[in-house]
Amino acid sequence: MKATTWLAIIFVYTLLTLLCVYLIPIDSPFYVFTIVFGFVFVAVVPGYCLVNVLFQEEKLDLIEKTVLSVALSFSIVGISGLFLGLSPIGITVSSIVVSLTSIVLLLAFFAFIKKFSESKARK
Repeated sequence: MKATTWLAIIFVYTLLTLLCVYLIPIDSPFYVFTIVFGFVFVAVVPGYCLVNVLFQEEKLDLIEKTVLSVALSFSIVGISGLFLGLSPIGITVSSIVVSLTSIVLLLAFFAFIKKFSESKARK
């Protein structure tokens, strides 16, 4: 997959998650979208971006990449929750969403740089 396409998919998914979290009320029948998008955003996306930063594209197969993504996601979320709990900001929905979004976008940007430089080196 091209680096720009990969980055666009991560950005669009992050934007969809943010829209679901902030625009769909809790008593709406569409709240299930918030739960699904939020769960995948917390359980997979941060680790997936970190796996793409740490490993080359062809080094891991799909199962290894999936397991590492989930494990690293829960680690990242746990550490960010620990820092939020110890900070004066505290743990609120907004602080969790902002911190995870910034972590995901930062890791996605680093992964994009790595993927882009690897694709340039192959040519």
